[in-house]
Amino acid sequence: MHKLLFSAIATMGITTTLHAQDRPNLLAAPYLEAMTWTEIRDAIQGGKRVAIVPTGGTEQNGPHMVMGKHNYIVTFAAGQIAQQLGNALVAPTVQYVPEGDYTRPNFGDKPGVISLPSPSYDRLLDAAVRSLRVSGFTDILLIGDSGGNQAGLTAVANALNAEWAGTGVRVYALVDYYQKGRIQIRDYLKATYGWDEQMVGSHAGTSDTSQLLYVFADGIRLDKRMPNGGSPDAGVTGDPTKASAAIGKIAIDQKVNAALTQYRALKGGTP
Repeated sequence: MHKLLFSAIATMGITTTLHAQDRPNLLAAPYLEAMTWTEIRDAIQGGKRVAIVPTGGTEQNGPHMVMGKHNYIVTFAAGQIAQQLGNALVAPTVQYVPEGDYTRPNFGDKPGVISLPSPSYDRLLDAAVRSLRVSGFTDILLIGDSGGNQAGLTAVANALNAEWAGTGVRVYALVDYYQKGRIQIRDYLKATYGWDEQMVGSHAGTSDTSQLLYVFADGIRLDKRMPNGGSPDAGVTGDPTKASAAIGKIAIDQKVNAALTQYRALKGGTP
């Protein structure tokens, strides 16, 4: 099984402040890469005609958090969306996304970052969506766990929907997963704990660290968590020491709900 799936499933056994019943059953989520082609065929024929394409990223997240943060989180979240819809399968997570200009002089200051800028990123998504359409999926949902992913999701969805108008196949760029989800958790932390945006941070801070603690606790180096990463060039904004798996669950639930709400709204407007 794919490492992301295996690690996320294994994490179900970690000791946290959450009870076992608070953790959803990831094994019930239908991931394409963990299925055979005949199982996928039968699932599609049985009505699972929605495909979810998660996009994550490979970027620095400070000294305390692994490079694949977005991949673990969005893989898990996509499974939650699929389970709630009941008629969806999850495509493999796209781990190469726009992470900036790799030709700039300081790009390698934090080794390991891999960037796939547009138009290459858009072409990758375009090919994946076209492949899923040929398989028989009629609704293809694009979600992204990073800000740089969003424009490409929208551009690909708009282009393919114009090309496929009247065919019964539609692509949905569910940008609310990221955009509304991050606002909601920021507002929740402010209302619940009084933490302002500077305290929470926008990258590798309280929210990001909490989400990874929830889905893949082994991806956090607990002894290396420091406010703002401990130094100006650490690549952290906010205070990851305030993170918890319980906050992470709330944040991911909000992102999943934002994506589902947007999809249902858009689906309701489909002729």
